[in-house]
Amino acid sequence: MKSDRLLSILLLLQTRGRVPAGELAERLEVSVRTIYRDIEALSAAGVPVYAERGRHGGIALLPGFRTDVTGLTADEARALFVLAAQGAHAALGLDAALGSALRKVMAALPAPHRPAAELTSRRILVDPVRWMSGPRPVVDVVELHEAVFADRRLRLDYRHSGTRTPRAYTVDPYGLVVKAGVWYLVADRDGVPQLFRADRVRRAAPTDDAVVRRPGVELAELWDALRKQVEERPGGVRLRVRVHRSRLDLFVRLHAGALIGEPRPEEEGEWVRAELAVDSVEWARSLLSFGPNLEVLSPPEARTVLARHAAAVVALYGEAGRGPDAEGG
Repeated sequence: MKSDRLLSILLLLQTRGRVPAGELAERLEVSVRTIYRDIEALSAAGVPVYAERGRHGGIALLPGFRTDVTGLTADEARALFVLAAQGAHAALGLDAALGSALRKVMAALPAPHRPAAELTSRRILVDPVRWMSGPRPVVDVVELHEAVFADRRLRLDYRHSGTRTPRAYTVDPYGLVVKAGVWYLVADRDGVPQLFRADRVRRAAPTDDAVVRRPGVELAELWDALRKQVEERPGGVRLRVRVHRSRLDLFVRLHAGALIGEPRPEEEGEWVRAELAVDSVEWARSLLSFGPNLEVLSPPEARTVLARHAAAVVALYGEAGRGPDAEGG
């Protein structure tokens, strides 16, 4: 609706200062001509807005003009209050600030919208942690948050997966991302983008050097590219398995990231076939938890791994009464 677009233009100008008409048109998905018509409408309504043409021109408000945000719709107000359930604010030390901001928004809302907005934060809960992910280590995201906003290069002591000794890196940070409850630092190392898991950062300290970011590169697009690299990275080994239907839902939930395509039912019986892309044949050990409800069909090396570990389990439990707490043990 035009009224929503006019309010969006007003808020963008109030936040950003001078904004090119082309950028406003792209953000609001309209033509530049429509933007200029909207500017004329705002001016006619008494908003002190003006346009400057030319290479360095744009649309801006007269200095000192401010407006209160009192035109929120019911759905917009409810959307804001869902923010309180996201959980990321606590990690950043912003819980108190969020509560204060929401109270100010509540006071500015039209009276009919207030009950629905307040009820939303009590009826909607977002838990970012996946099922059966186990307890997560305590992460000092506040330290990383402050270091990122210092706009300085960071000196990291970072422990890679499978190692105990941290390595030292100097990186150019773009920002922080939280995905499924896990925090990541997105940064360039020697000009190459890289992800650093926050729970593996042992120390993060700003240096005296100003951060060097590639021109025109923003956090959102950089994260999108890195995320695709992780999700589309081919595994070194392809496992073909058959899963009993009674365990298919659990299998898909636990190993969705490694699945290739959709599981396919066998012509007869209660079994479904699937293919996984994994790093090595040793990964197949994780499938032992499905017991007789999952069979690895290939490659033979993966079956050998499973047989070896299954034999070790049988040897451990095969003889009754041989445990350390058994009588006479």
